[in-house]
Amino acid sequence: MAAYLDRDAEHADEGSRQAPAQDAPPPPPELVALAHAHGVDSTYDPGSGPVPVAAHTLVAVLAALGVDASTPEAVREALERHRAEVAGRLLPPCVVVRSGRRTALDVPAEARLSVELEDGGTWTLPAGRSHWLPADLPLGRHRLTARVAGREESAVLVVAPQRLGEIEQRSWGFLAQLYSVLSERSWGMGDLGDLAELASWSGNALGAGFVQINPLHAAVPGAPSDPSPYRPSSRRFADPVHLRVEAVPEYAYAELGDLPERAGRLRAEVLRHDGLIDRDAVWAVKREALEILHGVPRGVGREAAYRAFVEREGDWLEQYATWCALAEEHGGNWHSWPKGLRRPDSPHVTKARQDLRARVEFHRWLAWLVDEQLGAAQRAAEESGMPVGLIHDLAVGAHPDGADAWVHQDVLAEGISVGAPPDAFNAHGQDWGLPPWRPDALAAAGYAPYAELLRAAARHAGAIRIDHVMGLFRLWWVPAGAPPTQGAYVRYDAEAMLGVLALEAHRASAHVIGEDLGTVEPGVREELTARGVLGTSVLWFERDWQDKGAVLPPERWRAACLATLTTHDLPSTAARLSGEHVELRHRLGLLARPLGEEQAEAAAELADWRTELTRAGLLAEGAELTPEALYAFLLATPAELVGVWLPDTVADPRPQNLPGTWDQYPNWRLPVADRAGNPVTLEQLARAAGTAGLTAALTAALGRRTPARGGS
Repeated sequence: MAAYLDRDAEHADEGSRQAPAQDAPPPPPELVALAHAHGVDSTYDPGSGPVPVAAHTLVAVLAALGVDASTPEAVREALERHRAEVAGRLLPPCVVVRSGRRTALDVPAEARLSVELEDGGTWTLPAGRSHWLPADLPLGRHRLTARVAGREESAVLVVAPQRLGEIEQRSWGFLAQLYSVLSERSWGMGDLGDLAELASWSGNALGAGFVQINPLHAAVPGAPSDPSPYRPSSRRFADPVHLRVEAVPEYAYAELGDLPERAGRLRAEVLRHDGLIDRDAVWAVKREALEILHGVPRGVGREAAYRAFVEREGDWLEQYATWCALAEEHGGNWHSWPKGLRRPDSPHVTKARQDLRARVEFHRWLAWLVDEQLGAAQRAAEESGMPVGLIHDLAVGAHPDGADAWVHQDVLAEGISVGAPPDAFNAHGQDWGLPPWRPDALAAAGYAPYAELLRAAARHAGAIRIDHVMGLFRLWWVPAGAPPTQGAYVRYDAEAMLGVLALEAHRASAHVIGEDLGTVEPGVREELTARGVLGTSVLWFERDWQDKGAVLPPERWRAACLATLTTHDLPSTAARLSGEHVELRHRLGLLARPLGEEQAEAAAELADWRTELTRAGLLAEGAELTPEALYAFLLATPAELVGVWLPDTVADPRPQNLPGTWDQYPNWRLPVADRAGNPVTLEQLARAAGTAGLTAALTAALGRRTPARGGS
C-alpha cells in the first residue's frame, strides 16, 4: 500500500490534528477513474467550492468495497477487471423499474428474456436489438432471466410504483419521544400502551392526524446501555423494553410478587422534580416479569398466533433471536465473541442455537409481543379517526457491534463509519459510528435486506420517517481511525433505493417522510417530491439565502413536507423564545463565540420572525412571539403535515438531545416536564390548559371543528 498511502503520510499526520481536508493534493487520475467506476466521489463541496478527496481515503474506501487500490499497478488491474466484468455480463445484479414505463435493457440482440413473476406466472419477451421491459409488468419482486448462446443469467426485477399516494387530508399531529411520555401506569418510561393512549386521546379528543415517535429499535444490551434510539442493535426488530407488561394476556394468570411495586417505585422516581428515566432499571424489572409470563401456558388461539408470527418472520427472526441469546452468554459486542460464533452461518452458531434453544425461544416470544402491541397502537390511531396514524422513525444505521451488523456483515462496509463532511456549520465534520450498506453487495442481494427493513418499519405504521433520507443517494464514508474530514461520498443507486422504498410503502399503504435537513445535493429534494416522499421543514431554518437570509414567507414554503418548529436535536420552542438554549450551551462550554454574541444573534433571529408574523397578520404589532403564533404560521404555509412538539404544550424548555454532549447532559433520558422541571404524566398532559389552548388553535386554523368525541 506504500505507493498511495506513503505519498499522503504527511497529510495523514495533519488529519490527526483535524487539519482541513483542503490540504490534501488531488489523487492520481487512474485512482479517480477507479473510484468513479465504483461510485466513489473524488471531490466534495463544503459550500466554498470543490475539495479533492485524499488518495489514502479513496484507497481505504475502495478496500471496504473489496477493491485493491494500494498501488498504481493494483489500480490499473482493478480498473481493467471492472470494465471486463461490466462488459461481459448479460444483466446487472438487480433491475429496478417503475410501473407504467417501458424500460430499455442493454442485452445482446439474440438474447431471450423471460420474467418469472412473484405470484408464479411467467412472461416471455420477444427478441430484439433493444429489449424493452413492458410498461404493464405488475408491481412486485420478480426474477428476470436472459439466455443467449448457451449462457443464462438471472437477476431480481423490482417493479415499483411511479410515486406514492398523496396525503388525503391536511392535518397536524404530535411529535413525541415515546420513552418520555409516561402515564400513571408506566413502569418507569413511556411504553406501547402509552402510545396507544396518546394516539386515541389526541385523535378522538383533539383532532390530531398523526403521532410521530422516535425509533423503537432494539438497543445493544448491556449496562449502562446507550440510551440513544439512533444507535440501535437492530433496526429490524423493536425493543421489548417498550412493552406494556399488563397488556400481555398471560399477565392475568401470573404471580409477579413485588414486581408491580418495584415498577411503581421506578415510576415515582422518574416523576419527581428533575427526575430521569433509567432504561436499564426499567428493563431489569420488566425482564424479570416477562420471564415469569413466558412460563405461563398460552391458550390455543394465542399459540396459533405465535406460530404464525414465527413462520412469517422466518430466518430474520431466527437470526435475531440467536444473536440475543449469544449476547447473553458472550456480551453485546459480537466482534469479541469466540471466533466460531462471529458469523451467523457458522456450524458453531448452529450448535450454539441448539444449546441455547430455550433462550432463543424467549427472544422470539418477546419479538412477537412487541409486534402485537405495535399493531394495537396503530389500530388505536386508526380507530380515533387519524388520517395518517402512527409515524415510525427509521434510523440511518445500526450499531457496528449489534445484531444487524452480525447478521448483515456481508452487505455492510467493514472498517467504515457513516458521517457528514465539513461544512460551514461544522468545520470538523461528523462521524456517527454506524456502518453503511455496501451498494454493490446490496444490489447483488436484490436489495432484500433493505426491503425487509422497510417492510418491518411500515407494517404497523401510517407513515415511516427516513432519517437522513439523502443517504438513499449518497453517504459520507469515514474510514476507521480517520477524522470525519478525511472521508468521501459513496453513491447509491437512487433509482433502486427509491424504487424499493416505494414498493414496500405502497404495499403497506404507508406514506414516507424524509428527514432532508442539512446539506442536500441539488436535485435530491425535487426527486423525492416527484416520487411522493415528503420532506421536513423546520421554521428556524426556512430562509431565503439568495436574499441575505431573509425569513421565508408562508406562501413560499413547499407543500410536500412535514413542517415543525423543532426536532429532538434542537431547542424546544419555550427555550428558543426565552433564550435558555443559548444559556444552556454556555453553561456546558459548547458555544463557539462569546455569550453576548450568541445571545445577540438569537435575539435578532426572533426579531426577524416577529416582523414576519406581524406582516402576515398572525401577531399584533409590538406583541411577543408565542408558540400559538408560530404554529399558526406553520399552518399558514401549504405544508401537508404540521408537527407539534409534545413538550411544547407544557412549555418544557429542555431539549431531549443536545448534540456535542455525552455525560454532560442527560440525553434521551428526560420525561416531558413543565417549565419548572416537574415531570408531567400523559394524564396531566391531557388536562393541561396549554394543551387545550394550543391544539384548539391548531384545529381552528385548519378550518376544522374539534371532533365532539371524548378522550380515551
